[in-house]
Amino acid sequence: VKVKIPFGNKYLDAVFSVPEKKSTYGVILTHGAGGDMNFPHLVSLAAYLATHGVLCLRFTCKGLNIAYRAKAFKTVVEYLKLSDDCKLSGVFLAGRSMGSRAAASVIRQLSQEDDDGDDFIQGLVCLSYPLHRPKLQSKLRDEDLLFIRCPVLFVSGSADEMCEKKLLEGVASKMKAPKKIHWIDKANHGMTVKGRTTDDVMEEINAQVFSWLRENIELEHK
Repeated sequence: VKVKIPFGNKYLDAVFSVPEKKSTYGVILTHGAGGDMNFPHLVSLAAYLATHGVLCLRFTCKGLNIAYRAKAFKTVVEYLKLSDDCKLSGVFLAGRSMGSRAAASVIRQLSQEDDDGDDFIQGLVCLSYPLHRPKLQSKLRDEDLLFIRCPVLFVSGSADEMCEKKLLEGVASKMKAPKKIHWIDKANHGMTVKGRTTDDVMEEINAQVFSWLRENIELEHK
C-alpha cells in the first residue's frame, strides 16, 4: 500500500507491506545514502517480515544530511504511532547504512525528550551500520549507539570497509543496550559476497532480523 507522509511542506514516499493478520508490532525501514526505499535488500526484508506477520513501513528520504534524515524518520514514527489503521503496540526502527545512523539518532532524541521513556520504540536494527568512513577508523560514529537503551541488532559484513569487525565489537562492549551482532561472512558494505547469490545473502539477513524481532517481542510479552 503506497502512502505519502506529510513532512514540512513536502511528502515522503512510503510503502506499507501488510501481513494477512493484523500485526501488533511494526518495523520502519529506510535506505542508505544512495538509492531509495526500493533498494532490493529493503524490498526483500519488508516482504519477508510481512509474510511472517510483521507490518513493515519503508520510506524514501533523499539527502545526505544526517539531521535531516533523522527528522524525516521521526516524522514517520509519529505518523505510524498516530495511525488509526495500524494501532500498533510498538515499532522497531531499522535502516541500512546511513539509514541506520538516522534511526539511532531518532531513538536517542526521543529518549532524551521523553523522560518517562517512550515504550513505543522497541528496538533498533542496523544493517551495514557505517561506523566509520572507509580507511578512517579513528573517527567512530558511535555517539548515538552509546546512549541507546533499547535492544539493538547489528547485521554487518565481516569485510565491510565502513565497519571494521574489531571496532564494532569494541563499541558493542561499551553499549548499555542489550545487543547482538550477526556477521555475514566475507560480505562488504553492500552485502555482496563472492560466490554467493544476492538472494542467498538476503535470505540469511531476513531470517536473522526476523528471529531477533521475534525474541524481543516475546520477551516483551513475558
